[in-house]
Amino acid sequence: MSASRRPSRPGARSTGPGRTRAGRRPASGVPVRPKVKRVRARAQSRLSRRAAVIALVLSALALAYAYPLRTYVEQRIEINRLEAEQSEQRERLAELEAERIKWDDPEYVKAQIRSSLLLVEPGENLVIVQDEEDPRHTGGDDAEADADRPWYDDLVATFEDADQLDQEESED
Repeated sequence: MSASRRPSRPGARSTGPGRTRAGRRPASGVPVRPKVKRVRARAQSRLSRRAAVIALVLSALALAYAYPLRTYVEQRIEINRLEAEQSEQRERLAELEAERIKWDDPEYVKAQIRSSLLLVEPGENLVIVQDEEDPRHTGGDDAEADADRPWYDDLVATFEDADQLDQEESED
């Protein structure tokens, strides 16, 4: 290799054929003004434009899917509630059907008549057992003590009983 083609620095370009160092030098006497390339430095932001666009698209998609998703969840809740209500109605229907089948049996009908209406077959004796703690209990020792009271005490007792019944009904 000739001296004119050898680079002056390691890694630098060779001057090549016909190019010499002297050819690149400006004429003497002419002031050398270096060429300056002006470059504006961009302000570095934390969020690039691409990331901002992606964030904008994702937020638009989230907003677009929010309402239909909420509607879907509400409808699923309503469907589950209606299915539960329907299963309860099926159970109630099955209970009523079983009770209707019982009422088709003549023996069951007789037993119900005997217990609710206190009817007996001819020749049978009716025996009623009263529980003294039962609030429906009437007659007995209390009836004899009440006969000696004046009529206005009975009237006041009637009003007191009515008040007690109203309180029990309001609690239920």
